[in-house]
Amino acid sequence: MDNLLTIKEASIWASKYLNKPVTTSNISYLIQYGRIKKIGKNRSTFINLDELRNYYKSFTQKKKVNWKEILGDDLNWHLSFAEYKESETTKHVHRLHPYKGKFIPQLVEYFLDNHTNEFKKEVYFKKGDIVLDPFCGSGTALVQANELGLHAIGIDISSFNALISNMKISKHNLINLKKNIDEITVRLKNFINKRNNYDFELRLLNELKLFNDKYFPSPEFKRLVINKQINETEYALEKEKQFLERYEKLIEEYKIQLRQKKDDSFLDKWYLKPIRDEIDFIFTELKNIENTDTKKIISIILSRTIRSCRATTHSDLATLKDSVTTTYYCKKHGKICKPLFTMLNWWERYTIDTIKRIVEFEKLRTDTLQYCISGDSRTVDIIDVLRIKKPYLSDLVKKQKIRGIFSSPPYVGLIDYHEQHAYAYDLFGFKRKNDLEIGPLYKGQGKEARESYIEGISQVLINSKMFLVEDYDIFLVANDKYNMYPKIADKAGMHIVNTFKRPVLNRVEKDRSAYAEIIFHFKEK
Repeated sequence: MDNLLTIKEASIWASKYLNKPVTTSNISYLIQYGRIKKIGKNRSTFINLDELRNYYKSFTQKKKVNWKEILGDDLNWHLSFAEYKESETTKHVHRLHPYKGKFIPQLVEYFLDNHTNEFKKEVYFKKGDIVLDPFCGSGTALVQANELGLHAIGIDISSFNALISNMKISKHNLINLKKNIDEITVRLKNFINKRNNYDFELRLLNELKLFNDKYFPSPEFKRLVINKQINETEYALEKEKQFLERYEKLIEEYKIQLRQKKDDSFLDKWYLKPIRDEIDFIFTELKNIENTDTKKIISIILSRTIRSCRATTHSDLATLKDSVTTTYYCKKHGKICKPLFTMLNWWERYTIDTIKRIVEFEKLRTDTLQYCISGDSRTVDIIDVLRIKKPYLSDLVKKQKIRGIFSSPPYVGLIDYHEQHAYAYDLFGFKRKNDLEIGPLYKGQGKEARESYIEGISQVLINSKMFLVEDYDIFLVANDKYNMYPKIADKAGMHIVNTFKRPVLNRVEKDRSAYAEIIFHFKEK
């Protein structure tokens, strides 16, 4: 027993070994997904210390060496923030809604706060300063500015992005919010109880559990796959077909309508009929809410909920491929999974989580001003827009000007920023401005796209300079594999005074290969 550890003991050992928090959930994940072997003794779970040590050696110590060989010796590992748990990099309101391409709050804080070290040799912003993020996205910079006692202005071409950002930094009437959520939830349950899709899903879940326990026992099945003792593709296909017969009989028994009558819109194509009915029900309830702020924050909850209920596989949730209406073998979970037939569980989970996160942020909030403008950063007159939306902030910009910029511009040819929230645009009727996106995926990464990108980013910087102090500091986070940012700086009348190259360790995409981004420090020529 000397070489065996309980899950709790393993988490303590791993935390000391890696010099960062490792929870019991982290250890359980390694067991569940077959990374380390589960040893059962006296009805308890143990793991072998040597196996755990070897896993972390191969996973962490070699990583730095391999990444340096690929990305170069100038990686700043301090900026990897590898010591933080996911719950810390997605703290409080930062996870009110999913968003592709956002940076973690610790990176923003590193450059906005008042610390110095051997890499960051001076303080760029102080309390009371105004910081600008002309590519605001989901508002990470605005939230962190608030925490640090800075005023902040964001700009984003996407109306929905601006809504997410402003809901994160707004003060909310939690009593009114909770009251309306509870009322909607009760009415949703009553709506569901009149239908049979909820009972169908419970029956289906029970059938799946029995089937998966027999043919895909966890974690034994995953270890067999990892050790190449079973051909995952052939075995999974056989069992997928086997369970499909049961599924089709249940569909017929409960008379479940899967497809909608048309597939003209995103909502028509990517949601099963029972889910779509529930979406429409809550959306109708939403219209009846009188408090505008409450209506907006519940809209964010509804959007977050329906994103998790799309008719696709678990592996393809971030990048949709084909809509799914049947049970299927899920490579991510190593078992037969299913599409959703009710969104009640996700709705209840996210309503609770949203209130909890808002409460957490309220404890950290400072008495400062933040606002995200929905507009084109190349042309928008910040003072004029704020004069209508946030008069005091407009006066503050005129009085003291903006101290600098911290932002992550879109990466050329990587993401279609409107399309990632297509479900929300369909449901809420926001006007799409795809043609005004800089460097969208649909334009690719060819020469013409890169030249357009350089022009677009430089025009944003030129427009921003009108509102900045003379001795400004601009920090732009980018993966500049085409070496465009020196040209961007030159066209904007700026020069690069420093670069910080950070390894990006915790990416949400399937691609976990070596990846780095550069924080460019721009100043006036």
